[in-house]
Amino acid sequence: MRTIVRLAWVLLLLAIASPAGAQPMEAAGPAAPVASSAPSDAEIRQLLINRIDVQKQSVGIVIGVIEPQGRRVVAYGSLETGDTRPLDGDTLFEIGSITKVFTALLAADMAQRGEITLDAPIAHYLPPEVKVPERHGQRITAVDLATHTSGLPRMPGNFRPKDPANPYVDYSTEQLYAFLSSYELIRDIGVKFEYSNLGFGLLGQALAHRAGTDYATLVERRICGPLGMPSTRITLSPDMRRRLAAGHNADLVTVPAWDIPVLAGAGALRSSANDLLLFLAANLGYTDTPLAPAMQALRAVKRPGDQPFVDAGLGWIIDTRGGNEIIWKNGGTGGYRTFIGYAPRSRIGIVALSNTSSKAGVDDLGLHLLDARFPLDVPAGSPKVASVDPERLERYVGRYELSPNFILTVTRDGGQLSVQATNQLRYPVYATSDREFFYKAVNAQITFETDAEGQATSLVLHQNGRDQPARRIDEATARHLEEAIAKRFKDQTPQPGSEASIRHQIDELQQGQPHYEQFTPALAAQVRRQAPATQALIAKLGALQSVTFKSVGPGGADIYEVQFANGTLEWRIFLGPDGKVAVDALRTLP
Repeated sequence: MRTIVRLAWVLLLLAIASPAGAQPMEAAGPAAPVASSAPSDAEIRQLLINRIDVQKQSVGIVIGVIEPQGRRVVAYGSLETGDTRPLDGDTLFEIGSITKVFTALLAADMAQRGEITLDAPIAHYLPPEVKVPERHGQRITAVDLATHTSGLPRMPGNFRPKDPANPYVDYSTEQLYAFLSSYELIRDIGVKFEYSNLGFGLLGQALAHRAGTDYATLVERRICGPLGMPSTRITLSPDMRRRLAAGHNADLVTVPAWDIPVLAGAGALRSSANDLLLFLAANLGYTDTPLAPAMQALRAVKRPGDQPFVDAGLGWIIDTRGGNEIIWKNGGTGGYRTFIGYAPRSRIGIVALSNTSSKAGVDDLGLHLLDARFPLDVPAGSPKVASVDPERLERYVGRYELSPNFILTVTRDGGQLSVQATNQLRYPVYATSDREFFYKAVNAQITFETDAEGQATSLVLHQNGRDQPARRIDEATARHLEEAIAKRFKDQTPQPGSEASIRHQIDELQQGQPHYEQFTPALAAQVRRQAPATQALIAKLGALQSVTFKSVGPGGADIYEVQFANGTLEWRIFLGPDGKVAVDALRTLP
């Protein structure tokens, strides 16, 4: 996103399971010697103490280890901030995208049983009225979905959660099928890796429909039952709810659990370290299981991932960056970060479950415990927090207009200020001085501008090298702006003049003569700085072919697909009341 006026922490969806979060290793050359055992319990415990007590990156973490010598669990921290009850191997966590491995295993097992064919069109296993997009005569298969190479986007375009704290709960089957029936693929199937929660959600729907049951029941009958995993479920019993660790955001504040009814195959499962160790035991061959052929099939398929020496298996990531093969998957929801992985050569497996959705997560812990050459994440230190009189903080409370479709709402709870952006969650900010504050959840800062009495008149958001001013507005004005945005989102009708503005901008960029008076002053300064890069991009794309309206985003911006001779852009635009462009964001589509 180039010029979009938004905070970087836009609604967290299921955490991308890409090894990009792990620091790179030297990837070439022969395999290095493999350790015969993982670090000791004392060593693991010290890692957890450092992650929780020193780095403040989690409230509680459970590590499970399986190796030739047996299984063990190391836990540190607590169930919830303020709740001193300890965690253990039976504590439950939302495991997020680790669910995708279970979905892929269901597909492989059903193929072994002759119930589906992995390379058959997935449309064969969906209701007949569902239209799955095709491209150049090629049709999406289970293999395409399970390797993130279907060409489907990360999320459906009509995914518009009413509650950012529980974003998937209101997305319906009807919405899913409506999106599929109207979506046009923008690249060939099976060609490029693009992580897709939508794809795995669709795969879970197809498998359940083929089996004549729901996804939760299918997982329980086909995987959890045979492997003896009583604590891996979507719907929790009263006893399981008592064992569920509360989820937390990066500020260690408790957040609601996520419910994922329709896209369940992408991330709806909850589980424990002990259950996931049983799952690893079967994958590593420590226990006999009729699922063994299906488990082996998950590793047999490989398609290129998103970086060298990293392939996409069915559900799993197959990582050979260090010379030794590591099979792994991570997950994340609003309040949890999780990891599961194993090294076939050493026959060591690791489970890492955290009840906090922090920057560090637990991917680095899991990979490091499997191969010590993977470095541990060391979060950058936060500035020292200053103490500010609550009476002074109260003068900052109010509404601030960053753009006509983007309002920052500042609230106070005792001595703690929080900021909530339009259609986003509320996050605490911390003082470094009387007027300067910073986020812990993202690299951004806020400075309040005040009058002679210390009353805030505006604020400046500092992010991504830009200083973005936001004037203070009264409550009535804020509500009027929010209601207008909500109506635009409901109506899904483009603003008059938005398409013409895009065409006009493209024409000016192609001629090398952009005119900045069409933008709001704040946006004009950003567009001017980025003009050389934007002009080069437009020149490279070639002749304009079409500008097609796709939807109105939750923030009120019109979303267009702009086709050129040599590529495609997604272009988001919002016009202010005076007709000037207030939001102008474009990105290349693969």
